[in-house]
Amino acid sequence: VFFGNAVAGLITGQETIRGQVALRETGLLGLPFINVDNACASGSTAAYLAIGAVSSGQFPLALAVGAEKMSHPDKHRTFMAIASGVDLDEAAAELGVSREQDVLELVTNSASGGSKFMDIYAETTRAYMRSSGATVEDFAAVSVKARRFGALNPRAQFRQPITVEEVLNSRVVSPPLTMLMCSPIADGAAAILIANEEVARTLGAGQVAVRSSVLVSGSLTPPHAIERASRKAFELASVAPADLNLIELHDAAAPAELIHLETLGVCEPGGAPRLQAAGQTDLGGAIPVNTSGGLLAKGHPVGATGCAQLFELTVQLRGQAGARQVEGARLALAQNGGGAIGDDTAAAVVTIVERIAG
Repeated sequence: VFFGNAVAGLITGQETIRGQVALRETGLLGLPFINVDNACASGSTAAYLAIGAVSSGQFPLALAVGAEKMSHPDKHRTFMAIASGVDLDEAAAELGVSREQDVLELVTNSASGGSKFMDIYAETTRAYMRSSGATVEDFAAVSVKARRFGALNPRAQFRQPITVEEVLNSRVVSPPLTMLMCSPIADGAAAILIANEEVARTLGAGQVAVRSSVLVSGSLTPPHAIERASRKAFELASVAPADLNLIELHDAAAPAELIHLETLGVCEPGGAPRLQAAGQTDLGGAIPVNTSGGLLAKGHPVGATGCAQLFELTVQLRGQAGARQVEGARLALAQNGGGAIGDDTAAAVVTIVERIAG
């Protein structure tokens, strides 16, 4: 059992044996448990390790669980937990304070009033707008699409459709990001069972196979983590971005969807706004993105997100997604990132899965 969780230590005080505590009533105790913390990529890292354990022959069956309780009566405590996903020594140096001071508290009191990561996303977004010509209306359209998919997903946190005007008129979090362009605080969990071919046939659950799964850490020099992870994942799977039928990607803020589509090679640099405007990332388009509602609508319980992405892809590839089903879906990709190191994502996981016969 690989158990992904990022912030329990700061939210509930459960610093260690998190998986054993969370799953104590499941009948799984006694099995090997490995607790995984890789910031927002904890769930996808747990899945990566489960995939490796089974594909190497070490185990015939492995369970990857991602779970997170982020809500707390003191919301500031939640923001502090999220803000811990940066290099606090570096933050102390930038703030001009000693490391002995409460750097986490200072980092949390950011321009956005609590979310250090929304400040990071906002800075990245402003640079992207300058280089691509993308507009705030393009980002609002991402949020609108996310809510439209969320309305079709009974597991989504937010299922109420919204308009571009509502997104643009919602409270400014960190310019140009508004509240409805930002993923919400969420509690949630997801699990993925990884089996070898023999066990999968026995369970009658072998319709979806892993083509590749790649985990990399951030780097202080380009190319950065998501680009490196996706290139390697495509190489190992012997497929190209044009072969994909759908994608679940890490849209912690709405502009990230457009930025990541370009980083993944789905379109040329600066081409994502046009791809979206043409309806290609929506249901019925060439490459539907975040049919679950994504982090913006499905929610972002950080340690659970990576497993939740793979759950959505599995449901789609099995043809069980109902009104949000991507017809003929055969090949899909999940991209999940966690934390920040320098100007890069601290941990990035890209996994490619495929529907197979039988």
